[in-house]
Amino acid sequence: MIVGLGNPGREYEKSKHNTGFRVIDELASRLGVTVWRSQMDALVAQAMDDGEKILLVKPQTYMNNSGAAVGPLMRWYKLDETDVYVIYDDMDLPVGRLRIRTSGSAGGHNGIKSLLAHGCERFIRFRVGIGRPLPHHDVVDHVLTPFPDELVPEYEEGLKKAADAILGCLKLGVDKGMNRFNPRKKKE
Repeated sequence: MIVGLGNPGREYEKSKHNTGFRVIDELASRLGVTVWRSQMDALVAQAMDDGEKILLVKPQTYMNNSGAAVGPLMRWYKLDETDVYVIYDDMDLPVGRLRIRTSGSAGGHNGIKSLLAHGCERFIRFRVGIGRPLPHHDVVDHVLTPFPDELVPEYEEGLKKAADAILGCLKLGVDKGMNRFNPRKKKE
């Protein structure tokens, strides 16, 4: 199950906080997904990749209550937590940078806090950087607004890299995928 975190509604479509939804849309496009259905407070689509069934999920509960959709779906489909990939925005990473982790804290992200609270703890995390707000700017305004035009190409490249990494991890396994798709530290 591949879950993109975001907020439903036209007013949030291009917001930084909808990074997870945008990556799910990229995956849906690549996998030829056209049919979505409502299930347990989420939009869910099924796809096949190398003979494996994949669920694409966009919770419709708003970001801060994402776990209310993800936890029940995970249990309904009898999935292990480690078979759940979650994509979301991260202010601690530069715009468009990808980081894959098999564990970690919520790091102040309310969507991840909600997943943890609803019994989904050992999921695979795909964090896409949105950068920090400018000094003296509000965090809520930062995540709920679109990128300025000059940062859009960098961000959109990050969305594509995240989709590449997810499909790569499905094929290679998460450990090999992390080695291939996580940015390398520069040697000094």
